[in-house]
Amino acid sequence: MFKIGEIAVYPAHGVGIVERIESRDISGSACSFYVLRLIDSDMTIMIPQDSAQEVGMRALIAPAEVPKIIKLLKEKKKSEGKARDQTWNRRQREYMEKIKTGSIYEIAEVLRELYLLKLDKDLSFGEKKVLDTARNLLIKELSLAQKTSEALIEKQLDKIFHA
Repeated sequence: MFKIGEIAVYPAHGVGIVERIESRDISGSACSFYVLRLIDSDMTIMIPQDSAQEVGMRALIAPAEVPKIIKLLKEKKKSEGKARDQTWNRRQREYMEKIKTGSIYEIAEVLRELYLLKLDKDLSFGEKKVLDTARNLLIKELSLAQKTSEALIEKQLDKIFHA
């Protein structure tokens, strides 16, 4: 259960603030919704309270989790041959599926894999969009979790991937 004013993460959309909890009459039955305002886009999303967990809405990661994310990003292992041998659009679909899970660990893996792939070859337009999406989602959540600026997180990521 989220409370008004709490920060929550909604898969593939990013971090938002629970602005209010509303009840609406849907087909004759009362349903409660979280009204989440996304920080990046100022877009408002309504998520049924009953299915918030099922759709992947979750709390912001704890500051203690951040070093685990950084460690995952620093792993320089190349993705398995299977992923590298796939067509760009299949890879893009798989990466988007990982992002849609809402797991910050999955998002970090996508970011790492795309940065490593970028070292070997040019990314497709779609892969570049996925890279930007993963990067933006990660930067926003890490900066809020650590209560620091997004610019500082961007510098940390640049240092990891351009070292």
